[in-house]
Amino acid sequence: MMSMRLTSHPIISYPQRRTVEFTFNGQRLQGLEGEPIAAALYAAGIRILRHSPRSGRPRGLFCAIGNCSSCLMTVDGVPNVRVCVEPLRAGMVVMTQEGKGRLV
Repeated sequence: MMSMRLTSHPIISYPQRRTVEFTFNGQRLQGLEGEPIAAALYAAGIRILRHSPRSGRPRGLFCAIGNCSSCLMTVDGVPNVRVCVEPLRAGMVVMTQEGKGRLV
């Protein structure tokens, strides 16, 4: 799959980061260590982060600053993690969260 990651910009600098592996819904993916989990998912082509508990409509990245609930996922067994601000670490297990989330 082609990466959707920016690699150069006329104003913003991109420091070198180590590439790490993580798992999303059982699929092995790669991202840059320390970047938000949502950024790694977006770079891998994943746009739907969860579904609305009431209507079931798909939700993607919305505020990207940790204020809304559009990006809540279960990370390493912990529900309700805002992946737009949670830094990526090697070996993380990220799962789409159904409903309000449950401890695993």
